Amino acid sequence: MKINFTFFLLLGMPWLSQAQNTCATASLITAGTYVVTAVDGTEIPTLICAGNGTGQTAAEWYKYIPTADYTINLTTDLAATAGVDTRFHVYSGTCGAPVCVAGDDDGGSGLTSTASFNVTTGTTYIICFDNRWSSTGFSFELTEHPVVVPVTPPITFTANTFPSISGTYGLASTDMNGDFLDDIVTVSASSVQILYQQISGAYVTTNIPTSTTMFQPSWSMAIGDIDKNGFNDMLYGSGNGVTFMKANATGTAYTEVSGSEYIFCQRTNFVDINNDGNLDAFSCHDIDPNVYYLNDGSGNLIYHQGGLGDHPEGGNYGSIWTDYDNDGDQDLFIAKCRGGSSTAKINELHRNDGGGVFTDVSAASNMADPIQTWSSAWNDFNNDGWMDAAIGASSTDDGTHKLMKNNGDGTFSNVTAGSGWDTNPSLNIEHVSFDFDNDGFADVLGGGNKIMFGNGDMTFDPVVYAFSSGSVGDMNNDGFLDIRNGNTIYMSDKNSNNWITINLQGIQSNSNGIGARVEIYGSWGKQIRDIRSGDGFKYMNTLNAHFGIGTATGIDSLFIKWPSGQIDQVNNPTINAPITIVEGSHPLSLLEVDGKKITLYPNPTTDYLTIENFDLLGATSIEIYTQLGERVLETQKKDSKISLTGLVSGRYFLVIKTKNGQKYSESFIKM
Repeated sequence: MKINFTFFLLLGMPWLSQAQNTCATASLITAGTYVVTAVDGTEIPTLICAGNGTGQTAAEWYKYIPTADYTINLTTDLAATAGVDTRFHVYSGTCGAPVCVAGDDDGGSGLTSTASFNVTTGTTYIICFDNRWSSTGFSFELTEHPVVVPVTPPITFTANTFPSISGTYGLASTDMNGDFLDDIVTVSASSVQILYQQISGAYVTTNIPTSTTMFQPSWSMAIGDIDKNGFNDMLYGSGNGVTFMKANATGTAYTEVSGSEYIFCQRTNFVDINNDGNLDAFSCHDIDPNVYYLNDGSGNLIYHQGGLGDHPEGGNYGSIWTDYDNDGDQDLFIAKCRGGSSTAKINELHRNDGGGVFTDVSAASNMADPIQTWSSAWNDFNNDGWMDAAIGASSTDDGTHKLMKNNGDGTFSNVTAGSGWDTNPSLNIEHVSFDFDNDGFADVLGGGNKIMFGNGDMTFDPVVYAFSSGSVGDMNNDGFLDIRNGNTIYMSDKNSNNWITINLQGIQSNSNGIGARVEIYGSWGKQIRDIRSGDGFKYMNTLNAHFGIGTATGIDSLFIKWPSGQIDQVNNPTINAPITIVEGSHPLSLLEVDGKKITLYPNPTTDYLTIENFDLLGATSIEIYTQLGERVLETQKKDSKISLTGLVSGRYFLVIKTKNGQKYSESFIKM
């Protein structure tokens, strides 16, 4: 990286030395804007403070010594850098013993980088730009601001490096083999690497070779079980199309399925669009109407375009599926980023009217906004039972962050003023919401190496950390969420707050429970979560529902509202532990009609199962499912005695459909 000295002379800035190819010879800079031409320095950084691991072969080095205490903003998100993929690291300490202060990769718009961090007068800070993605020249800017006094961190994190992690795209921290423990997933053009988390806390590394993938996840990744075989499949999104990687029946190999259709793919999701119990796939399209793939019930995905964001210029970046109107199905919000005068920059909200029919309610809901954003974070920030939204800005050209409160009547109110988001200068393409400190209030991981910690009243306090955005999961099964950047896991150091983790196994619904609404009730009132595959912009996070309950010592009740309409209820669940809920295993009602119980006997059973008081139901069909959601029996026979001949030993779920549209379910064991 070489400085364009003509540029600085024109600005009247001091002439700088070219000696910046190593840390020891780093050039001293002050606040200002700098033009550089190439990344070709000979010393390569070994301590990685930004995301996306290693792979750098050159770097350029600078040092900065503040003359007072400041909050610094360092960014390459400038017009002169457009189209250049940058990454930087900021250290304190010495060249021989650096300590991470900040770092970023892709935190700005268009693959640029940006971070905010506090500095102390007289301290030397080392700034390193590497060529992890590009050696092309770019511009960067360092600005000094009055110190933002940091809030005492309600939670801290410790960096743990995993040298065994290899591969190009480390985007996922998600369970892959159905044991509900979040695994470490990294992919490249011809392999999938999974570090399987063990209940002991150890990891077992598996490298699975694949055919050379047509489209790699250069933009995003989504994960879900599309064929209900118990092993999760993957959706890769690139700038040219999408690839599905389908796991075999043992999770030991993947089959690539890539279509010929051109898609300038941004965010990808797995979601049951038509609510038939099978996961479909969705992809934002940057330059055309969005596309989606409907599951035929056998795991085959059929391409469709249009109907879910039809602007002819696209501008679709960050899709997120959530039930904003509490009607039991998944609605779609699209964070848009186009810029200029094009109407393709207006954010869109599409209401699911049921059966795969959607209505654009962007304007009616007050969510049609021109803010340039790549992602939005949805959660119930005030615990009133309705999903709110933090619309995260990636540029200030059309406004900055918005905090939108769900009014519960189909509309949203702008409550940004005084929320903490109005004074947050950090831009980013990645915004996701979890309760990182387990205090019972949802937080947002976003730009500037910070977590915006929610206070439960639509206000947030920023806390800066030594890491940027990454995939989120519980990487040591301790009930506190961790953050992955490449081959480094920032493990939560925990605190004294209590928690519960809910793992879902769908039967009638998709097997991951994606689209389910999880609710817990206690002394604090109510908390809710939606299960999603693909939130934020590019990462794939845990599929388990995590709740913190602060100092509360118990949970009164837990409800799962499945996409199928089935509701499971657990009273007084054990806290500070995970709980697995199989769809239909804790039915809301134990089948009582006219004061008479509808029960199964004998249970466990061997050859036959009898439904007591079956004649009161007005049944139209009876179905039996395995724990993995495979239907092994369907009959319209109006007989209370059911033969189980042919079923192997195991646990099953019997589902009774009635003529008035109700569904009853109960589990039984075949000996």
